Amino acid sequence: MGYLFRVPQESGGHDYPCRYNVAMGSDKNFELVARALRWIADNRLEQPGLKEISDATGISPHHLQRVFQQWAGVSPKQFLRSLTRTAALERLCAGETVLDSALASGLSGPGRLHDLLISTEALTPGEIRKKGEGTRLHYGFGECVFGHALISWNERGINFLGFCNEQPADVSLAGMRSRLERAEFMQDKPGAQNRLDRIFARGRDEPLPVWLRGSPFQLKVWEALLHIPEGANATYGAIARYLGSPGAAQAVGNAVGGNPVSWIIPCHRVIRQMGATGGYRWGTGTKSAMIGLESVGGI
Repeated sequence: MGYLFRVPQESGGHDYPCRYNVAMGSDKNFELVARALRWIADNRLEQPGLKEISDATGISPHHLQRVFQQWAGVSPKQFLRSLTRTAALERLCAGETVLDSALASGLSGPGRLHDLLISTEALTPGEIRKKGEGTRLHYGFGECVFGHALISWNERGINFLGFCNEQPADVSLAGMRSRLERAEFMQDKPGAQNRLDRIFARGRDEPLPVWLRGSPFQLKVWEALLHIPEGANATYGAIARYLGSPGAAQAVGNAVGGNPVSWIIPCHRVIRQMGATGGYRWGTGTKSAMIGLESVGGI
């Protein structure tokens, strides 16, 4: 399924096609596949076979193979292959090429494109000091293909998305609140699950608005992340060069780490040199699962 990331005209008016297919919904096998994804990512260095994965998830190899293929679009073996160093290096080279040639469209896949409306807003020093005072946000926890997730939004769009598999939920919640600590937060679990389902849904027909607030440099970095096509990766240095600031790799890293809408803005596609995935705010297992599934076109 394709998505067209569109920045409105007042923010530059750019379109950023990039594809991801996500098996999401009410299928009873959802938890099984999410658990298998995380287990394979956590144990990738041991290169487990189907039987080992089956034993770890408590389901027969045949059923695991069938359900995993149905949900992820690839077999467990293909997903594991995508996590190897060689595959990571190949994706890194692809990402470098795309960035260096300044291609915005990259590897848009088959299927119709959908609009994801991204509204960006550069914070003024006064707004930074206010820390969200006067802003009302809804939030809640829910489930997605990458496990337990936390999301917040307001009438302008989604402004936070994080994952809670590798850290306590209260830590994720504190991190979300720290960005706008004076804002009014109202819990809405059904609304949160509804938005997660829409983010990870096949055949979505309506735009999904996203509201990003950050410094001008952060917005530039987040916009650059949309240039990295699905299945490719780029380094902090490559992004810095792409932005015309080759010495700003560390600043780029800080901006990537501050991305408030993980997965939607694909900060998981930024890796270290030589194919090492590097750190990730929501855990290296979650990052590896994202990279692995994207690299084989499964998500």
